[in-house]
Amino acid sequence: MEPPGLVVHGEAAPFSTALRSLINNPRYSDVRFVVGQEQREVFAHRCLLACRCNFFQRLLGVEPGSGVPSPVVLSTVPAEAFLAVLEFLYTNSVQLHHHSVLEVLTAAVEYGLEELRELCLEFVVKVLDVELVCEALQVAVTFGLGPLQEHCMAFIEAHSQEVLRTRGFLELSATALLPLLRSDKLCVDEAELIRAARSWARVGAAVLERPVAEVAAPVVRELRLALLAPAELSALEEQNRQEPLIPVEQIVEAWKCHALRSGDAVRSALCRCRSGTVPREHHRFLDLPFK
Repeated sequence: MEPPGLVVHGEAAPFSTALRSLINNPRYSDVRFVVGQEQREVFAHRCLLACRCNFFQRLLGVEPGSGVPSPVVLSTVPAEAFLAVLEFLYTNSVQLHHHSVLEVLTAAVEYGLEELRELCLEFVVKVLDVELVCEALQVAVTFGLGPLQEHCMAFIEAHSQEVLRTRGFLELSATALLPLLRSDKLCVDEAELIRAARSWARVGAAVLERPVAEVAAPVVRELRLALLAPAELSALEEQNRQEPLIPVEQIVEAWKCHALRSGDAVRSALCRCRSGTVPREHHRFLDLPFK
């Protein structure tokens, strides 16, 4: 009986280089994509995409007819991210960049490319910084990427003041902002957090063309007004009359906490000091330790 054959391997680098030369190369291409808002034309090879990715197998399942096939329009993925996806599919490697990795990650999730998704997640964790973290948190919340959300939360908790000043913070969805406002570990005082929440709501109101208070409604209940000193609470109440943000009954609850000198007047979580809470004289009546 003849012994089983032995699989031998040639060098991987020349093979990868040869396939890399086919990325977005019209030569021998049998499928065209029109990608992103810029409507960039990208060339690819049907059989390679179909055998590497189930998404493309379904998308390209219909055999091309005679003549020049119509381009496949993918308007939601930026061209740079799509080319990174092609690079991975052709070569099983990809060059990632700080400015575009979240777009590549989004495409990997949407196309069901688990290995590329994991590579992107590892890269994001390594390069996470103040400017990137809120965008990363939004992606994590949108696609249910729990470990990435935990990394982003820990980073924001450690760099709260810097993060609150970024554009990414202002562009968070209410769903992504909620876990931040519920955190005891934010290194920021409540007065500054309230100002940041107001700025966030103003941006959302302008984009959605809705009242500030309506935009803020899903998250504003997590602000811990009882931590403010009486003078600060009075100033907030006056500002709230001029530009409604916080429900009146929520401010009343905070005043009750001051009047009764007890955290029992409101939900205990909303009296609990955060890591960055600046101590105030009345905090000793809350019967709750600093974090």
